[in-house]
Amino acid sequence: MEDIHGSFKKFKKEFPDIYEAHQTLGKQIHEGSGPLPEKTRWLIKVAVSSATNHKIALETHITRAKEAGATNEEIMHTLLLIIQTAGFPTFMEAYKVFKEMSPR
Repeated sequence: MEDIHGSFKKFKKEFPDIYEAHQTLGKQIHEGSGPLPEKTRWLIKVAVSSATNHKIALETHITRAKEAGATNEEIMHTLLLIIQTAGFPTFMEAYKVFKEMSPR
């Protein structure tokens, strides 16, 4: 998986053992803990990172969702779904991140 954020590259270099443990846990949860298809898993991560306002994670999750075959329409639908639970302002922050990443 390619790094898309400089701060993450720095973290990996400074704390390689912690990074490796984090990656192992993440891979086990993402790939080995249930039946959801990869695209669905990434769309769920898009929703969670949006709802919790983790913008760097959201950028990563949008990128990975697209790599897994998610369309812009599916990602937008995922973002819209957070309005009723996380609130409109939270949605707007996620919407901004998504639109800034999307080609015009």
